[in-house]
Amino acid sequence: MFTGLIEQVGSIERIERRGASGSLVVAASFPPDELRLGDSVAVNGVCLTVTQMRGGSLSFDVSPETLERTSFRDAAVGTPVNLERALRLSDRLGGHLVTGHVDCLARLEERREVAGNIVMNFSLPAAHARFVVAKGSVTIDGISLTVNGVTEAGFSVNIIPHTAVQTTLSVRRAGDLVNIETDILGKYIDRMLTARETASESGGLSLELLAKSGFM
Repeated sequence: MFTGLIEQVGSIERIERRGASGSLVVAASFPPDELRLGDSVAVNGVCLTVTQMRGGSLSFDVSPETLERTSFRDAAVGTPVNLERALRLSDRLGGHLVTGHVDCLARLEERREVAGNIVMNFSLPAAHARFVVAKGSVTIDGISLTVNGVTEAGFSVNIIPHTAVQTTLSVRRAGDLVNIETDILGKYIDRMLTARETASESGGLSLELLAKSGFM
């Protein structure tokens, strides 16, 4: 679990493809005594497991599902990436609850400066758009952000100068694809309500229906 508050920006040093899967090596500067093999690190919002530590480099295995669903499928050596280590129970939750499980890719349609801030408009698949609400939270490339507004085609966010400088959003341009994780609470509520509506139509909430809905 993560907060969406980026600790540092690293860069991709090496990408190896092994059929549908692969591995990723990222340059990072975390203190070596604060990270261990098997720890989770969010890389551009994707929860990955540290498989090797060598100097200032971290290695991760990347599954076929991750390559298919995230921007790693088009990543190149030298690409900057947002990094965040897993949340500790003693940490302050400054952003929002982020799982590191990317839902979809969104496209940056427009970027403009407004009073020293950057306003970004994104489009995303309709299947995921219903989970993005005005003044709610959304994770873009691992960054916890507040949604300014929503449209039928997507949503907008306001990037303050500090966030732009401390993350990869400073180099994002129109046409870029970003990893999106919608609010986990919204997804659970939607699934529960869908199960309830289905149960109402069938005349009751049976154990069989709960099992089919994924709650058992």
